[in-house]
Amino acid sequence: MKNVETLHAASKTKILRRCLQRLFEIKIKPMQTENLIAIDEFCVKHDIEISFVSSLQQIGLIEVTTIEDVWYIQTEQLQQLEKFIRFYYELDINLEGIETINHLLERITELQDQLTLLRNKLGLYE
Repeated sequence: MKNVETLHAASKTKILRRCLQRLFEIKIKPMQTENLIAIDEFCVKHDIEISFVSSLQQIGLIEVTTIEDVWYIQTEQLQQLEKFIRFYYELDINLEGIETINHLLERITELQDQLTLLRNKLGLYE
């Protein structure tokens, strides 16, 4: 009976050890950068200043992720960043203007979504 209890305790310990190892492996894996683009490389390729991206980040128009002292931007934000670059470098719109335009575009999108929702509700009653 004692051998069965020892065997049972040993298997529990082994299972617990495996679970802890898996948990530990997940925690120590470095953050994956597959959905991130290094801002310094992006700025070099697009011939823009890093300070411009920093300014956008400071006023809250984009989010920057820092990993080991390197700034990254998520790929989902690239379209937005490229739009801001066109506003600033091609149309000579300052940061305050970009912020205002972005707010108005977001508001238009919200209103369009509300209009679609209301049209769909109205269609149910017709």
